[in-house]
Amino acid sequence: MPALGLSAAFSLATNLSGIRADPYQAFNFLIEIEGILAGGFSECSGLQVETETFEYREGGLNDYMHRFAGPTKYPPLILKHGLTQIDGLWAWHQDVAQGRIERKNGTIYLLNKQQIPVIWWDFKEAFPFRWSGPQLQANSGQVAIESVELAHRGLSRPKLASLLAGIGAEISGSLTISGGLF
Repeated sequence: MPALGLSAAFSLATNLSGIRADPYQAFNFLIEIEGILAGGFSECSGLQVETETFEYREGGLNDYMHRFAGPTKYPPLILKHGLTQIDGLWAWHQDVAQGRIERKNGTIYLLNKQQIPVIWWDFKEAFPFRWSGPQLQANSGQVAIESVELAHRGLSRPKLASLLAGIGAEISGSLTISGGLF
């Protein structure tokens, strides 16, 4: 019997159990900073990790160039939300502007349709370095949106075992994965 990859096995098990594995929708997310829900956001961008590469041409080899890994960089996280009177992000940014830099850790949760976190990204040692206020236009009825940019020192995602434990409520008892994943 041929061996199935983890994705194929999960797909087969969900089809047999009647559970659909729909893609997650990008509008359904929460952001938490130091254990406190940071508010409702209409947009979160910057979930990106890039390892720079450099090329080296070896003498006598004309059919390819060596490519080596360099440093890894993390672009800023950009959070956009409607302007409210209660805003801890503004106060945090004002502390940074006055030289009182407090780095904080946080998590961005992607939720499923039942509002259960299914995937999350942890960011570490962040601080707000840019705040952009809304564009105010008298002839517009749009919501006043502000954005905050966070510099951080890295993103991480949980391992598969942690992820499966987090969504265990959805698949409780209907799916068993065995055989040592790691």
